[in-house]
Order: sequence, then C-alpha cells, then structure tokens
Amino acid sequence: MSVEDTVLGMWKALSERDWETVKTFLSDDCIYLDVPVGPAAAARGPEDIVKRLKIGIEPLASYENFNGLMVDNGTDVMYEHHEEWHWATGESAVLNFVSVHKVRDGKITLWKDYWDMGALANHAPPTWMEDFANADMSWVFDATGLV
Repeated sequence: MSVEDTVLGMWKALSERDWETVKTFLSDDCIYLDVPVGPAAAARGPEDIVKRLKIGIEPLASYENFNGLMVDNGTDVMYEHHEEWHWATGESAVLNFVSVHKVRDGKITLWKDYWDMGALANHAPPTWMEDFANADMSWVFDATGLV
C-alpha cells in the first residue's frame, strides 16, 4: 500500500467515523498533535488518538472530510483538505487543514494537524469549549521535544 493510500484510507475511515478502522492505520506509538493546541496536549497510540478525535467529532450531527492536494516523498505526506462540521443545534463550520503525516510500513507514525482554531470557535455552539473542557482527558500525552 502506498503512503497516499494509507493516509487517504485513514481519512476515509475518519470521515465515516469508523473508529475501529481508523485505529488500523495508526502505529502503536503514533503521535497525534493538534498544532494550535500544542505538544503538551498530544495523544499517543491508536486508542488514545481515537479518544481525542471523538471529543470533537463524535457529537456532531454530520462530519465529512473533503480531499485536496497531497504531496509525499515516500515517507512524509502533506495533505491539504477541509472538513465540514454540522451540529444538531444548527451551527456549522468549514475547517481548512494541512495535515502532516509520517508513514512507515503502512502505518501512520506521526500526525500533525495545522488549522485555524478560531474558524471552529467562531461557528461552534456556545457550549463547545465547555463540552471539550469537561471531556475525558485520559488521552493527554506530552509530546514536547518529540515532534
């Protein structure tokens, strides 16, 4: 499987919110970093990465990733794409991303998302930040110095 197939497969599974399939694309020591939040609040390993992703995505009425430009050097992948988030309360947001992935032996070993948190905060329901603050944070991994 090419690195592009690995990355696109993971994003397809995420767009479908197929959490078990998402895990199959992640190495046991994969680090996920939401760059706007910083490395002190990263997640490590498939189980904790999915816990982290579920906080934002699972409660949505609908969620979809839309493919864009992808470039790679056989290991490192830069993927420009956007997501559409829709809440049951009627709010919606279009979030532009550049995701950087490192792929080894068919598994993603590093995943960094670069995006504008303000684009989400400006369109999310008023309770969004409070819901996030009250979520299970057992996934938090300090990746400072590792990414």
